[in-house]
Amino acid sequence: MSSRTVIRNGLVITASDEIHADVLIEDGRVVALAATGTPAAESWTAEKTIDATGKYVIPGGVDAHTHMELPFGGTFASDTFETGTRAAAWGGTTTIVDFAVQSVGHSLREGLDAWNAKADGNCTIDYAFHMIVSDVNQETLKEMDLLVQEGVTSFKQFMAYPGVFYSDDGQILRAMQRSAENGGLIMMHAENGIAIDVLVEQALARGETDPRFHGEVRKALLEAEATHRAIKLAQVAGAPLYVVHVSAQEAVAEIARARDEGLNVFGETCPQYLFLSTDNLAEPDFEGSKYVCSTPLRPKEHQAALWRGLRTNDLQVVSTDHCPFCFVGQKELGRGDFSKIPNGLPGVENRMDLLHQAVVDGHISRRRWIEIACATPARMFGLYPKKGTIAPGADADIVIYDPHAEQVMSVETHHMNVDYSAYEGKRVTGQVETVLSRGEPVITEREFTGRAGHGVYTPRSTCQYLL
Repeated sequence: MSSRTVIRNGLVITASDEIHADVLIEDGRVVALAATGTPAAESWTAEKTIDATGKYVIPGGVDAHTHMELPFGGTFASDTFETGTRAAAWGGTTTIVDFAVQSVGHSLREGLDAWNAKADGNCTIDYAFHMIVSDVNQETLKEMDLLVQEGVTSFKQFMAYPGVFYSDDGQILRAMQRSAENGGLIMMHAENGIAIDVLVEQALARGETDPRFHGEVRKALLEAEATHRAIKLAQVAGAPLYVVHVSAQEAVAEIARARDEGLNVFGETCPQYLFLSTDNLAEPDFEGSKYVCSTPLRPKEHQAALWRGLRTNDLQVVSTDHCPFCFVGQKELGRGDFSKIPNGLPGVENRMDLLHQAVVDGHISRRRWIEIACATPARMFGLYPKKGTIAPGADADIVIYDPHAEQVMSVETHHMNVDYSAYEGKRVTGQVETVLSRGEPVITEREFTGRAGHGVYTPRSTCQYLL
């Protein structure tokens, strides 16, 4: 039994086009688009019709950087794959790429199997995995080849967090050399963690324990230095590089310089760096702990460089780095010692709306909104054109978006499993109305109609941007 749905009268926006068109969906995929009112569109019949008059019809968001159930700092990220993917759907995101973790002394396979077990049968929307490589050795390098063949085509390394995820330059170079051969993409957390640990120790010795010092010790220059070093190591290896959660204007400059030289270097930023700042870290009564993440929030003047990078395509993707920890009982672990505050912010539900607000504010165009939130992450991580666009053959991951609705972001109304909103009280224009995942309605006119287990694991091809 085939099922057909038609979406009528909306403005279809992709990374390349804006057109008043109707969309025909059959068996979970987009079958055709036709200009609204034309004989072709009028001839379509379907069991279900969605009227999108006055609304945008956009591809479901692709959030290429989430951490559901991540163990960190003696606790776990508070969103499970069930709660986190449900919240993502509420925010108009229909695919996440989460991070499976290799623990030191264990194989990549063990880590990937563990994350598959966490996610399997629990996700409302489709999902894929990157692999965090914490222990580079000959066996790990061989496993990287196998994972690429299986559709896990990106590997994250850390220049930060000595003793946890940290890799030294030699380990990074070996992994990059391997990815140059197997087609994988190295994702880098670029901060000089060895130097940062010295500054943390010195700050605590001076009695500087409040959350704001988290931002002061993780200096922008140490993000820029690590970004530069990662770029040079990738250049030596002949490998592509994707720098995650870029927050500092100096780091943007390093990426821009590399791209001007024709290198396969890419950059991602996150809504928290575009909309929040060190002012939040300095909030009194330990409230600043809610905003502790790494890379850290920067002074407001860095925001202009990030927006400019998004406009000039020196930064290509906006992901969330969604890694929520509750204020009560989790962030509070760092009272009296900022270095013990679990690092991470909630945001998987807020990204599409915040970026639409950026359209309203004149920072980016509508098509650029879709490009940085849907199409480019799908292309970057081998999901396009199955994900990230509305075109014949694509999965019917589609959002009906009301560009005129106004909302106030709040813990009272969000669906993430965390006891605060990083954007509490922020007024934004634009709201998700209906969300289809592979043609199935998971949000229907602001009601949740999805189910855990609908989302399926999605293997990926290699990065589609490499020269």
